[in-house]
Amino acid sequence: MKIQKSFHNESGGVVYVVPTPIGNLEDITFRALKVLESVSLIAAEDTRNTRKLLNHFELDTPMVSYHEHNKLSREDQLLSRVEQGEEIAVVSDAGMPAISDPGMELVQAAVERDLRVVVLPGANAALCALVGSGLPSDEFYFYGFLPRKKKDKESELQRLKSFQATILLYESPYRLKDTLKALKDVLGNRRITLARELTKRFEEYVRGSVDEVLSWSEDHTPKGEFCLVVEGADDTDSTEEELWWGHLSVPAHVNYYMEEEGLTSKEAIKRAAKDRSMPKREVYQAYHIDEV
Repeated sequence: MKIQKSFHNESGGVVYVVPTPIGNLEDITFRALKVLESVSLIAAEDTRNTRKLLNHFELDTPMVSYHEHNKLSREDQLLSRVEQGEEIAVVSDAGMPAISDPGMELVQAAVERDLRVVVLPGANAALCALVGSGLPSDEFYFYGFLPRKKKDKESELQRLKSFQATILLYESPYRLKDTLKALKDVLGNRRITLARELTKRFEEYVRGSVDEVLSWSEDHTPKGEFCLVVEGADDTDSTEEELWWGHLSVPAHVNYYMEEEGLTSKEAIKRAAKDRSMPKREVYQAYHIDEV
């Protein structure tokens, strides 16, 4: 067990996780600016983007790139400096590092080395989209980007299908239509909200059913990254799906598997027993007694 007292000994090194604005530069906090100015080094997802931010606020802190393709090779270099007592900051292009952006592995490695990790609060696109969606926000599940391949995407959506929490997704404008079609095919015509260009001048929310939003996407050219806020499963619908056999007698349940799936009576009895959480012996007896 490890216990971190973040501000007990401020003389040692530290990794600051600093969220940056997702669009509107005025959303950066005073504390974030203070940290970015005071650290000895900023590990940035894209130094060109972060340079624009630093220039806007007249900061000249040294930077080094830290992104998807070099994060593992950079890790030891960054944490060695922290072990020597330096304070560094990690930032992504926009929003909270480590949430669908680089940073998670660096934090994990720092914790493993028993180094201080201090996370600053700040902008996050998914939470903005959730609160503005009009869908339930008391329980939610953040997924991020779905897989690109259709088969993998549908497989993940099948896993999410029974979740009753509101689901938060990110998606590229180039894959938006395909993802909406997959949502319709797998999850059905649920309520959904698309949020794009959050905090920027052209911020937009598109609220409706999956069918309505899909129709909207056919008539508009998607621009900017999207947050998709998807209604969770209805508990009554999920119960009905789980108990598809509820109206069947035990013999009819066994016969279904034999007739529809070509199973032997032994295999069908085993499947029916599993569905009903009954001992196979009882299903066997019920089936053969009624059969006689």
